[in-house]
Amino acid sequence: MQSSLARAVCRVLIALTIWTPYQIAQAGMIGTDQVVQQSSHSDRSTVLNLISRSDVASQLQAFGIDPSTAKDRVASMSDEEVRYLSGKIESLPAGANNSAVVLVVVLVLIAAGVWWYYKR
Repeated sequence: MQSSLARAVCRVLIALTIWTPYQIAQAGMIGTDQVVQQSSHSDRSTVLNLISRSDVASQLQAFGIDPSTAKDRVASMSDEEVRYLSGKIESLPAGANNSAVVLVVVLVLIAAGVWWYYKR
């Protein structure tokens, strides 16, 4: 015999299954032009977001380039140029400094050597 709790849980699950909509999302075909347009728009927005950052804008001004001029130049670039530039931005390490990593590794090795010497 099943317990009354198990029967109640089963009945609730059956009721929820009946009330649940079966087609929440709908699939459809999209055209190639829509995919290309969407990816080029996201690449262009990646480059424009980088130029809009305050530290990048100050570096551009230090080089003698007005940030609004840089945005106009990005707007006039071809999709291939923007895709290349966006790929370069995405592949760069975020705030990585290789010399700091090397310094940390050297310090850890020195500390391990000193620890080993005194434990010996």
